[in-house]
Parts: sequence; C-alpha cells; structure tokens
Amino acid sequence: MLFGHKDESKMELEVDLGDLVEEKEHLSSFLQSKLKISVVPVKDKLTLNSEKLSAGELQRAVTKFVYHRHFNSTHWVSIEGKTVKINRFKGAAKKKEKRKESTLHQTAVQSWGL
Repeated sequence: MLFGHKDESKMELEVDLGDLVEEKEHLSSFLQSKLKISVVPVKDKLTLNSEKLSAGELQRAVTKFVYHRHFNSTHWVSIEGKTVKINRFKGAAKKKEKRKESTLHQTAVQSWGL
C-alpha cells in the first residue's frame, strides 16, 4: 500500500497546445528551463510529472510563454482540471483575413502615388 500511495502523490499535468502545435518544442524547452521539470511531448499535448507543481503555477508559466512569443493578442490560457489549455480567440482568424485585404489595397494606393 505504501508504494501505491507514493505514486498517487505525483501529479500528472497536461498542456493542450490547441492550434499552436508547431510551438511544441519551444514551449517544452521554456517549461523545462523555468520550472525545472521534465516534459514529455505526446501528439498535440505536453505531459508533466511533478510532485510540487500545481495547475495554477503551470498556467502562469504557459501564460508567460504565450506573452513572450507575442501570441497574447490571438490566444488565451485556461485550466480545466489537470489540463492547461491554449485557446484561440474567436475573432482572431477573421482579423487576419481583413488585414490581408487591407494591405493589398494600401499597396495599390501607394503605387498610384508614384
């Protein structure tokens, strides 16, 4: 029974990358350097085993990563149980499309001025 009790004290946390799967390696190295724990990549998630780390502390670290990589205008971080999720704002994709259209228009206007 003592051995089973020890295994339960280790908490397994996950980070769901959402649509930022290409940032998996960057986030993994960021978490390893900041939190000093091992990170195991599994498909579109990262798994962390730690006795000391709480979900709230992991959320703060992932939020710092999102901010430092300049994803904070398009993404936000939430906690669902033992999973920290990186979510995309609903209007973020539409804004990118509008920007592309407006940049094409500005280029055409600038060429007329020459």
